Amino acid sequence: MSNPALAPFRLRPFFSPRPWGRRNLAPWYTAQQTGEQAEPIGETWLTGPQAVADTGAFSGKTLADIAKENPEALLGAWKDEGEFPLLVKLLFPDDKLSVQVHPDDAKAQAIGQKRGKTECWYTLQAEPCASVSCGLKPGVTADDLRAAVADNSMENLLEQIVLKKGDMVFVDAGTVHAIGPGLTLLEAQQTSDTTYRMYDYGRPRELHLEQGIAAMREKTDAGLVTPEPLPSSNGTTATRLIKQRYFTVDRFDISAGNQLAMSDAAGKPHCIIPIEGNGVLTSSDGTSIDLLPGTATIVPASEAAYTIAANDQSFAFVRSTP
Repeated sequence: MSNPALAPFRLRPFFSPRPWGRRNLAPWYTAQQTGEQAEPIGETWLTGPQAVADTGAFSGKTLADIAKENPEALLGAWKDEGEFPLLVKLLFPDDKLSVQVHPDDAKAQAIGQKRGKTECWYTLQAEPCASVSCGLKPGVTADDLRAAVADNSMENLLEQIVLKKGDMVFVDAGTVHAIGPGLTLLEAQQTSDTTYRMYDYGRPRELHLEQGIAAMREKTDAGLVTPEPLPSSNGTTATRLIKQRYFTVDRFDISAGNQLAMSDAAGKPHCIIPIEGNGVLTSSDGTSIDLLPGTATIVPASEAAYTIAANDQSFAFVRSTP
């Protein structure tokens, strides 16, 4: 039986090695946190079914198990999804990611998957001229893509976007895309990992070119998103980074010593990801959770209101809601 209420809890980050990843993840993580890895780390999964609770009554349990045991309290209207609806990651590319595409819901369900994969990238750090590829150039066809694999020219067929810190990119399902080096990105997406790798710069990894061509769309709504200010109170600012069908991502900045009362996402399972400084979340039952960079704190649908306070320095965090 589901509990009538469930307190917020912090998750332990899960480190995923990738050949294009980074070995030094400072300032987000120390070498002690990441441990010894044969490959550099490309992704840190902040949420996800295998993520383990680090605080609270369910400490040591996976997010999948918590969802199974408390569907109503954790997920609310999303209880039929059976799992937390958002997958949030940090990406650390020091080399080019493969050119890839994700299916939409209909195409994913046609192959037996629960859902497709629409995502967005918020730029936390960017070296000069660091860029992503997002969408096909006008007129590019499937045959052009097939030929580009053979002659190693697929990058030339994609639209390039040079990013700076603070930029948000929407990556609609069906968008052919790639991420370049020199970036640190916060990715929020549907909880899915269905990826078709169309081109990989000659690296000896399996390609899924024809599946990718079947899943792609020649034109999508992907691209840079203009942020919008939200109402804010003294000592805080709020910014809507993106609002799409599957997620809304907002940024909040709190000056030192101030706090923010949060109640507008009541009834929605969501997560808090610190990006600058440290803070404290105090739930309605009085439980306090340290908000640490490189972690996600899950706020269950049953939590109607809570406060977030900055410590002795200014504090910024991102909130992702379905």
